[in-house]
Amino acid sequence: MLRRNLDDLSAFATVARTRSFTRAAADLGVSNSMLSYTIKRLEQRLGITLLRRTSRSVAPTEAGQKLLLTLEPALDAIHDTLGTLGEEHDRVSGTLRITATRQAYEAVIRPVLADFCAAHPAATVEVITDYGFRDIVSDGFDAGIRLGEKLQQDMVALRVGPELRMAVVASPDYLSRHPAPTIPEDLHAHRCINYRMVTAHTLYAWEFEKDGRRLNLKLSGPLTFNEPDPMLQAAVDGLGVAYVLEHEAAACVASGRLVRLLEDWTPPFPGFFLYYPSRKQVSPVLAALLVLLRKRLDDER
Repeated sequence: MLRRNLDDLSAFATVARTRSFTRAAADLGVSNSMLSYTIKRLEQRLGITLLRRTSRSVAPTEAGQKLLLTLEPALDAIHDTLGTLGEEHDRVSGTLRITATRQAYEAVIRPVLADFCAAHPAATVEVITDYGFRDIVSDGFDAGIRLGEKLQQDMVALRVGPELRMAVVASPDYLSRHPAPTIPEDLHAHRCINYRMVTAHTLYAWEFEKDGRRLNLKLSGPLTFNEPDPMLQAAVDGLGVAYVLEHEAAACVASGRLVRLLEDWTPPFPGFFLYYPSRKQVSPVLAALLVLLRKRLDDER
């Protein structure tokens, strides 16, 4: 009943404003006869005449004019509110919480962040940098970014980066004092710069593979860090041999500050994946980020 009343009142306001059943019917997308029936039904329900009709014109009665003065601002307010609600529905807003390593942030999020912020100014992106494996559901994250080989089976995963490779590197100065390793086991005789996985309370094992043979070596050395940057700098300073991502060492190798070692023992492996719970509905703000990430991958291909 409330919906019918609102529709009938809106029809009356349109006729009273245009002073024409023909123009009003066109605006409302109904026939003249249907509009005439709607107005008669409203007048009968209210028990008053709202419109004065002649063969040439239509005009509101005194009661109709009084009703119109009240109706028009109310109908305008309803129209504006509905329009605002529609805009808010179409606009991406809210907070997107992501857990990622620093390397994952630099490789995946940072390249699309400017475009995301420009396209969705009402959205907020919160990136928590850490290296442990979070339970993103219980910790309140929408998604995480980790290497593909480390993902849990119950997650939806989208590949968001190319394959990666590790690189064993040392400075020319270090190699002038220590013979270069020719096989991974030779590293046991070197001063290795280690990476500590803080949440796992252990040192990262250096992984090698060649001709179907796989090795995971726990190596000793004088230096241990939980970030790749100081590991790389220590290698540049001649303090030992480092095991880092290939692209992070690329500039130093190209400039001659570092020398690549055991390259044939470090094949490519799956790169970064963005993952989120399969049982959780994807939020509009996460869906918007996925669109940008997919577009970037398509462009790179």
